[in-house]
Amino acid sequence: MQVIFGVFFHFIGGFASGSFYIPYKKIKGWAWESYWIVGGIFSWFIVPPLAAWLTIPGFADIISHTSTSVIGWTYLMGLLWGIGGLTYGLGVRYLGVSLGSTIILGLCSVFGALIPSVYYDIFPKAGKDTFSMLLHTPWGQMVLLGVLLCVAGIVICGKAGMMKERELSANGQIDQQENKDYRFGLGILVAIISGVLSACFNFGIEAGKSMADTANQIWQAAHPGQGNFLYQNNVTYIIILWGGLTTNFIWCMMLNARNKTFDNYTDKKTPLLKNYLFAALAGTTWFLQFFFYGMGESKMGNGASSWILHMAFIILIANMWGLVLKEWKGVSKKTLTTILAGIAVIILSVLVVGYGNSIK
Repeated sequence: MQVIFGVFFHFIGGFASGSFYIPYKKIKGWAWESYWIVGGIFSWFIVPPLAAWLTIPGFADIISHTSTSVIGWTYLMGLLWGIGGLTYGLGVRYLGVSLGSTIILGLCSVFGALIPSVYYDIFPKAGKDTFSMLLHTPWGQMVLLGVLLCVAGIVICGKAGMMKERELSANGQIDQQENKDYRFGLGILVAIISGVLSACFNFGIEAGKSMADTANQIWQAAHPGQGNFLYQNNVTYIIILWGGLTTNFIWCMMLNARNKTFDNYTDKKTPLLKNYLFAALAGTTWFLQFFFYGMGESKMGNGASSWILHMAFIILIANMWGLVLKEWKGVSKKTLTTILAGIAVIILSVLVVGYGNSIK
């Protein structure tokens, strides 16, 4: 039952993350850097402390009593993840919601799922899944099989993306309004950087685990026999996300200065109220992915399985949105079949990882 709840929470988180970029598409007259940082202020600065305040009494005291070393490493992982998050937005811009999210989050899922387990092989810690455990246990082998299937799904979706580019170029559609930002070569480079660095969020959760453990212990003392605290990670998110805010804020301000787009924030020729509301909606929706990730993680543990489930669901939802938004309009039946096959393999990887957890 715990596994079922864990999978369900990861699905909700994946739906939030796979959907968050949609409101940005409704913003009119603003440069990318302007709406990205407005949404980011909600994602990384406003909503995380609010969520912690609503769910963890005394969360500020937990942070203040945490060692400088833990805070520093957690913040550093947030800074690095922030670069990944920043380039995620660019990757989606250049490749589309469907293909961009698939490649970026696929790489993120593999790095984020496996590197912590390799780390705990070198530096063992009680209660942590090691890579050796994954290799030598039936449940671990099933999880690794799910990871491999996810990689296979990513490769198939990437192939579909290359087929799409060739067909749109051949048909003279690559410069149409609906594909005006589509740049496959640059998008792939950005996606690779984003995918690797985005995995640092999972490392940040590990680095700040002592804060979550403290929140969990306080809750368990007040609620004996009721399992783990669903919202324990909300305190850790504050530090990670402020690190991410730092990176994104600096970059977006530089772009505002270079592109002379500071006037976006007050330009009455644009629908200012709607733009701010859509940016706030996008940012809040983005944060909900990790709000529900934390709930799923409390049921399943922050091992390879939690991370790969979360990322696989995001990839699945993002691709579904790509189909709904007709990002694959104008491609051949073969290309459409290829992207659908990639989605199907990713769905299978989720089921395999879920089964591996059920027999753990």
